[in-house]
Amino acid sequence: MEYIEFKNINKTFFKATPREFKALENINFTISKGDFVTIVGSNGAGKSTLLNLIQGLIAKDSGNIYINGKDILQISQIERAKFISCVFQNPLDGTAPRMTILENLSLAYRRGNRRTLRESTKKQEIEIFVKELKKLNLGLEDKLNTPIGFLSGGQRQCISLIMASLNNPKLILLDEHTSALDPKMQNVLMEITDEKIKEKNLTAFMVTHRLTDALKYGNRLLVMHRGKIVFDFKDEEKKKLNVKDLYEIILKLDCENN
Repeated sequence: MEYIEFKNINKTFFKATPREFKALENINFTISKGDFVTIVGSNGAGKSTLLNLIQGLIAKDSGNIYINGKDILQISQIERAKFISCVFQNPLDGTAPRMTILENLSLAYRRGNRRTLRESTKKQEIEIFVKELKKLNLGLEDKLNTPIGFLSGGQRQCISLIMASLNNPKLILLDEHTSALDPKMQNVLMEITDEKIKEKNLTAFMVTHRLTDALKYGNRLLVMHRGKIVFDFKDEEKKKLNVKDLYEIILKLDCENN
């Protein structure tokens, strides 16, 4: 069953100038509910532009993106945030540093509803937050009243992931969400990410430069180049690839266009 459909998406920056750049060109594909799609490509391939367009951070030139038959490009960024979540590249984004872990989680839990903080958070909510934090095995369930700004980048990204998945969004976007972390924490966060997506049967897009992660996680792999999707590897095809194969595909694309 088709769950999300991208139809004739185009985006050009600096139109009619010497700097004109086609960031997205005739993007057409569909995905099913529960798909975990990884996206790779060289710098300027259009990966982050695609995610920014989905979120509403930039406007389309033309085309449509349908989620459950509804064109999300026709609604505001605020409306989209009710059912589309994102974990950003920078651990400083996505959380309020002066607010506690509890306060950040509480706001995320009420996404799409009234997002004001009450004097006392419901006991049921706290139980949910503690349960989610325990799964991280980082001891953060004992630091609910600690300001987010006191945590390490990896800890903040883990909490951002919980915040993004609390209300089972229709789509979760992972925009290089491990790239600012050290290798050990990158691996930890990816394992947690994979577990969370499977546990909640989330539909996810993950942009990454780590080819090992692009191959290890998810059931579908897109290779983008100069604003186009040039390869779309489904689950069985993806399993046959190794890092060397994927690296050579990207390198060949870059060489052919230089």
